[in-house]
Formats: sequence, C-alpha cells, structure tokens
Amino acid sequence: MHTAYIALGSNLGNRADHLRGAVRRLSKTASTRVRAASPVYETEAVTLDGSGGPAYLNAVIHVETQLEPGELLARCLEIERTAGRVRRPGQRWEARSLDLDILVFDDLRIETDDLVVPHPRMSERPFVLQPLADLAPGLHLPEPYDVSVRYLLDRRPIRSKLRALDIQLLDEPGDGQSDRQ
Repeated sequence: MHTAYIALGSNLGNRADHLRGAVRRLSKTASTRVRAASPVYETEAVTLDGSGGPAYLNAVIHVETQLEPGELLARCLEIERTAGRVRRPGQRWEARSLDLDILVFDDLRIETDDLVVPHPRMSERPFVLQPLADLAPGLHLPEPYDVSVRYLLDRRPIRSKLRALDIQLLDEPGDGQSDRQ
C-alpha cells in the first residue's frame, strides 16, 4: 500500500462541494482509502499579475492506495474534469473549479513530464504547507527538500492570510474510505 498526500483547491462555483466531491470520488477509487483530511482554509487567490481573483478553499488529504503514481495522477485529472476543470496548456495562474496536486507519494522523488513529486512549489505555498502540517507535521519530505513539513512551514514567512473554516470533508472518522479491489 502506498501513502500519498494530495492538495485540493477550488475558487469557482460551490467551492466546498467541489472539495467534498473530490474526496468522495477519490474514496470510491478501487484500492484507495482517504485516511484523513486537514481543516479547510480560505485564502486569497494568487495570480501572476497580482490582480487577485475569487478566494480559494484549500485542504490536504492523506490517502492510502495501491495505485501507482501515474495512475493516481490520472484519477486526479479525471476527478478535476468531472468537476468542470478545463486545463489549458501554459495556464498555471487561472481560477479553477477544482485543482488536485499530488504533494508526496511514499518517500519517492518522481520527475516525469506529467508529474513531479514532491511537489516542486509546495515550499512557496503556505496554503499547502499549513494543511499538510495539520495532518503530518513530522512527515519527512524527500529530496530536494530533505526536511520535515513543520521545518519547512516554520521557515516560510506567511504572507497570505489563512482562515480556517468549519467545513468537513469527511462526515465522520473513517467515512469515505474504500477497500474496493
């Protein structure tokens, strides 16, 4: 069984429903269990030109899966499409109904055209680091970081405001977990 941490973000439409739907769909994926979800945070949109945009909801989930990294990525992209996300080549800084990023997959370092793990910009994003630290502060991040999540967060100046919201991604402990083979 593999362990992965996946960041979730949404700033279009019913943001909370998009996040809950992603967790529900991942939990229905064969041989995959959503073990835990961080608190949901609301953050300002980060845009290339600094013009702002609709606020984001962000969270991180801890997943156990028998899927390989490429298979998990394909499932995440499928879930994004189901939520109405349209990816346009070269467009990184746009509003989106749903964004799923694999942050960590076991202790692997992966570099392919489609997937880089650990996530290469995670250290620049307090809206990713804080929810990840809520779930796994002592998690050791593989190279190029080679430090714990908490170490990285403690040394990152928080420039954007993170506001924890009372939004549950899992209805109750263990809810949404799947042992489907």
